[in-house]
Amino acid sequence: MPLSEEELRLLEQMERALVEEDPKLASTLRGTSFRRAARRRAVIAGVCFVIGVVVLMTGAVARITVVGIIGFVVMLGSATVALAAIRGQHGHGAAAPDPRTAGHPSQGGFTVIDGGRRSRRPRRTASHGSFMERMEERWRRRREGGGW
Repeated sequence: MPLSEEELRLLEQMERALVEEDPKLASTLRGTSFRRAARRRAVIAGVCFVIGVVVLMTGAVARITVVGIIGFVVMLGSATVALAAIRGQHGHGAAAPDPRTAGHPSQGGFTVIDGGRRSRRPRRTASHGSFMERMEERWRRRREGGGW
């Protein structure tokens, strides 16, 4: 169900007030600073990776083992940073559409970001029996079921 005009106006007023009061929080809620920072880290890590390749090859051609090892470590570190930045960019940038504003496209407004992780199955709050009893029960179910 779309929001009424009055509700949209109040929401926009609250958004402007939030941006004026705490622009850093508003930027975080929008997710734009995360994407921009992640992209910047990925680009810098890519440049460092290329520098690491050059240092590694220089060490190999000049037959200086220490220089080659340093180049490899630079490559490894920059690849790790780049992968973390790319994964972080996809994690923070994933915005779910808000069903309340489906009929009203907003210009530069907030989006809903799913920040929690959902498990595939619910966790047990209380364990029934000891560890060995649970393992025996699992084994018994497997044998009775005829498969693993």
